[in-house]
Amino acid sequence: MRHRNDESVGIFNQIFRTDVRNVEAMAKEGAIEVEGRIIEPLPNAMFRVELDNGHKVLAHISGKMRQHYIRILPEDRVVVELSPYDLNRGRIVYRYK
Repeated sequence: MRHRNDESVGIFNQIFRTDVRNVEAMAKEGAIEVEGRIIEPLPNAMFRVELDNGHKVLAHISGKMRQHYIRILPEDRVVVELSPYDLNRGRIVYRYK
């Protein structure tokens, strides 16, 4: 007796054959990515970010950026991931050069 049908196993195999970046993107599928500019640094690796649409959000640095010691300074352009549940807080996932 099978618990899964062949179609669900096929989908599972397709998902896990992709490279790591695609798997990470699927894990954060609900996140909204927007661009913005750092306004001010705050304590505990937090930053106030002004988004391109004019909204201001509170954002922290993602874990990978902390691991690789990526410095973020005021006026830097960044990509922020916003949760659909709280659009006032986000995670900085990329800093433009």
